[in-house]
Amino acid sequence: MKKLIVILLAAVMLLSIVGCAGQGGTQPAAEQGKVFNIYAWNEEFKGFFEKYYTVPEGVTVNWIINPSDNGVYQQKLDEALLNQANASADEKIDMFLAEADYIGKYVDSEYTMDVTSFGFKNADTMYDYTIKAASDSNGVCKGVSFQCCPAAVIYRKSIAKDVLGTDVPEEVQAQIDTWEKFDAVAAQAKEKGYYMTASFAETFRAFSNNCTMPWVDKDNKLQFDPQITAWMDQTEKYIANGYTLTAGVWDAEKTNQMFKDGKTMCFFGPAWYYNFCMTNAQDKENGCVGDWCIVKGPQAYFWGGTWLLAATGSDNTDMLKDIFETFTTNEDVCSKLVENENQYPNNTKVVEKYAKDESYGNTAILDGQNDIAVFAELAKDIKWENHTNYDQLLNEGLQNKLQEFYKGSVDKETAMKNFYQYVKETYATITVPEN
Repeated sequence: MKKLIVILLAAVMLLSIVGCAGQGGTQPAAEQGKVFNIYAWNEEFKGFFEKYYTVPEGVTVNWIINPSDNGVYQQKLDEALLNQANASADEKIDMFLAEADYIGKYVDSEYTMDVTSFGFKNADTMYDYTIKAASDSNGVCKGVSFQCCPAAVIYRKSIAKDVLGTDVPEEVQAQIDTWEKFDAVAAQAKEKGYYMTASFAETFRAFSNNCTMPWVDKDNKLQFDPQITAWMDQTEKYIANGYTLTAGVWDAEKTNQMFKDGKTMCFFGPAWYYNFCMTNAQDKENGCVGDWCIVKGPQAYFWGGTWLLAATGSDNTDMLKDIFETFTTNEDVCSKLVENENQYPNNTKVVEKYAKDESYGNTAILDGQNDIAVFAELAKDIKWENHTNYDQLLNEGLQNKLQEFYKGSVDKETAMKNFYQYVKETYATITVPEN
């Protein structure tokens, strides 16, 4: 009897506790981890994070950085994600970075989680395409971008003045606002002893980001959008006529053209490009700071962007929410990204503030031009369409194989055969055209 009474009393106490919890009683908050692991492919965001984010006391941030070349970053990240469920709490990935070319692969997987599951809400000030890019096929958002990446034609003022008779942005834009006009100016530049661009792949993104169909169709067949073939035709003509160099986008032969003794009129890229990739132009002795302006060019496009994705299994969800808010809705931090880092933030309210500020201008590399105002107009035309999980390696593969043709080491037919073979070896499920 005594044992029965004890059991009954215990049951009553348990029911009482459950009843309280069910009637508004609070459960203890999940304990947060002490190690925050971030996977990235370079140190760009790491620098911003360390400057503008205050890490909670007692938390250690661990950065795992691998280069993106040849898919190395994705390979290392995938290996870690596959082991995520079995990893110890301190080894689990909490957040990882992804680019536009392959973000879909991760947001459409079980390895990323709904941002609302830890209390984050997308703000009205975030650019819509950045939300679409981070959302799965059901519209569930898995992360955020701290930047928006409208891209422009970055032209050398002194060369434009020699070739076109003007270096005024509005007047330069009027002379290159279609590809036909751009090609005509390339011929004029050649006559004056200049290159129009410094890489065979310089204009690739301006074309590829305006494709009307994806690389792979619903039947898993490889297809070439008219924008891709237009780029191929233009590039072949530019190489043959000496309007550009055969250098790759990241090759020293191209970047050396950014020195003051360079002979190239136009480079293509967003804010992050001239901030991080035009260091030669900013060289104190050999550079040409102030000899640059930006315009829309033949057509609007965007290039890249960095998304922060929430990894399933993270035990640092409070910190995830805080990081996401810091770099998207915190106006003070977003303003510092503009003023100190020359970034274009993912916050339309902050963008509008600087776009309307007549005293604001980029003097780090431009001539004081208000690049935020230019990019704000370009950002209106950014669309997120026709992307696949194959984009990065197919884009890179096509350029790499065609470069062999442009350099004269193989003929065009062989270059295309090599590309198809590359596709077969990289993605066995994709059907390529018969040779």
